[in-house]
Amino acid sequence: MSQQQFKAGEARGHSAAKTEEWIESAKDTANQAADKTTDAAQSAKESTQQGAESTEGFFQQTGEQMMQMAQGAVDSVKSTLGVGESQSKK
Repeated sequence: MSQQQFKAGEARGHSAAKTEEWIESAKDTANQAADKTTDAAQSAKESTQQGAESTEGFFQQTGEQMMQMAQGAVDSVKSTLGVGESQSKK
């Protein structure tokens, strides 16, 4: 084996080792990115669920308040017109 062949083989060995290091580094980076993406998706899902629950409670409360206001308006109109419970008792 000549000196040039030996150096070429040695260079190929170093290249193969470097390539393997880069491949492993790229795999690690891809796995870390996938983990972060999964974490972000889970966090977004939880935030959405919490938002939906608080929105549901808000609409429930608002609906009840609107019903109470409407009932108050009906009672006020009945009272103004003299219609209602006090009239039916007579």
